[in-house]
Amino acid sequence: MTGGNRSSTVDQNPLLAILLMTVAMLIVPVMDIIAKYLSASLPALEITFGRFLFQFLICLTLALVSGRLKRLKGDQPVINYLRGILLALASLSFFTAVKYMSVATAISIFFVEPMILTILAALILKEQVGIRRIGAIVVGLVGAIVILRPNLAEIGLVSLLPVCTAVLFSFYLLLNRLYPVTDDLLTIQFSAGLSGSLLLGGALLFGLFAQVDGMEFVAPTGFQVSLLMIVGLISFTAHGLVVAAFQRGTASLLAPLQYIEIVSATLFGYLVFSDFPDRLTWFGIALIISSGLYIAHRERKRKSEDQADTVPEI
Repeated sequence: MTGGNRSSTVDQNPLLAILLMTVAMLIVPVMDIIAKYLSASLPALEITFGRFLFQFLICLTLALVSGRLKRLKGDQPVINYLRGILLALASLSFFTAVKYMSVATAISIFFVEPMILTILAALILKEQVGIRRIGAIVVGLVGAIVILRPNLAEIGLVSLLPVCTAVLFSFYLLLNRLYPVTDDLLTIQFSAGLSGSLLLGGALLFGLFAQVDGMEFVAPTGFQVSLLMIVGLISFTAHGLVVAAFQRGTASLLAPLQYIEIVSATLFGYLVFSDFPDRLTWFGIALIISSGLYIAHRERKRKSEDQADTVPEI
């Protein structure tokens, strides 16, 4: 669950952009694998809080060392904190999901996000959605149903949590369309870490005093704390890599590479938990990937046509 914005101040380097994006997509599932491992002994809420707390501490340390602490407020602090809240809720939903299903399955279902974003953009931003993109959305949703079919029967409605994650992340991306990112990477990450820590930490305190099941605090061991630190570091690093990639390459070049995350999640899930998708699940994954790629293609074509329409005639 990462996103980037291009900057014209950085020289374009497609090969470096591909390398940066590939590395990011390879390491992101490691964070999810660790979260799944920790979920056997720690609540998902506590794991998610650890991720954002250590992300915040990393950003704070870098700001202190570089003398940039006063600049962390940013140009749009309210929007930045709202972004952080959406990311925190999305991460909590996803970390809860991987406790009950394989990481590869959860990530595959999450990739219905382009379809959901297209629907939200049509409803909220009034963007025109043609019949072909509607068809792609239907295909992607069918793919999600194919993947969900055994999980709904085995673990119930909790299997829909990756869809909830996709909805929350779609709202995050929609917010970026409404309010384009103007602050630097460190400010954005700091804001997300701070707002996520406050939100999830408050929920942990509430669960501690109200004794709500699933919201309790479990004192982590030193080893578990080190794993939570790694999760925060991966989150910080992967987001930075994605942003750096989009600064050096076009969205049309980099968007297809996000599906490397499914391959990486499948590999690590098999090595650590012996999880491997069955044939029908792979068929559903293929439908989602095909749908996502087609929607990305139509989105690029629409933007190109819009830009052509705005070019004045000479």
